[in-house]
Amino acid sequence: MIRNPVVAGQFYPGLPEQLEAMIRELVDEKAEKVDAVGLISPHAGYIYSGPVAGAVISRIKFKETFIILGPNHTGRGKPFSIMTKGTWKTPLGEVEIDSELGRQILAISSHLEEDHVAHQYEHSIEVQIPFLQYFKPDVRIVPIVLSHSTGATYKEIGKAIAKAIKGSGREVVITASSDMTHYEPQEAAQRKDTQAIEAIVDLNEDELLKRVEELNISMCGYAPVVSLISASNELGAREAELVKYQTSGDTSGDYTSVVGYAGIIVKRG
Repeated sequence: MIRNPVVAGQFYPGLPEQLEAMIRELVDEKAEKVDAVGLISPHAGYIYSGPVAGAVISRIKFKETFIILGPNHTGRGKPFSIMTKGTWKTPLGEVEIDSELGRQILAISSHLEEDHVAHQYEHSIEVQIPFLQYFKPDVRIVPIVLSHSTGATYKEIGKAIAKAIKGSGREVVITASSDMTHYEPQEAAQRKDTQAIEAIVDLNEDELLKRVEELNISMCGYAPVVSLISASNELGAREAELVKYQTSGDTSGDYTSVVGYAGIIVKRG
């Protein structure tokens, strides 16, 4: 199964040399690297969210495999979809799926199902991959798409991921792909996003779910983030750090209706 890019030339440049040049401008190769359990990175067009994605990925000590959790924007496929075999293509080349780790996660989780349909037109995982390829061309991935469900489901998936990582003996980083508040004025978006970010930095998935619901925070990837926090807690994470936050208004100059972007790293402490 070859998963071809669907937003190349839209969310990011479609030509390899242009894409590499853009990523080079967005990352900081001299940034202090940390041994991260996981990270949260946005998934909008690079012109808007690229500075945040670049800042957070620049802080990571790279591992052989990245598990990438994304929300389901398309409504297609199984609700909790994992691909355990195949290749993902971007203008920078091909990335293999870590089949062994993917199969272990699938075997442990009671919710995940093997499925490529949910991934076919979903951009939330795709836009993360060129940043990984820039730093580590031979990186492998395990792509997982999550639809709406309960906090208990997201936490179970996170624990299954952690158990599989422990059993594999692999060096793995977990990425949760998410934008923050959507299409609200700058001040409102920042106020809501601050509340969500506080819960994430505290590694408190229940508080995040509570705030998303009570404050009506339109954070599209809260499910992947809950799974990430759950897995990270199981893997011994002790702290998280906000690397960068900005909104689409910082690019467009229009602060009347913005989308928020947060880059966060989860560390062992």
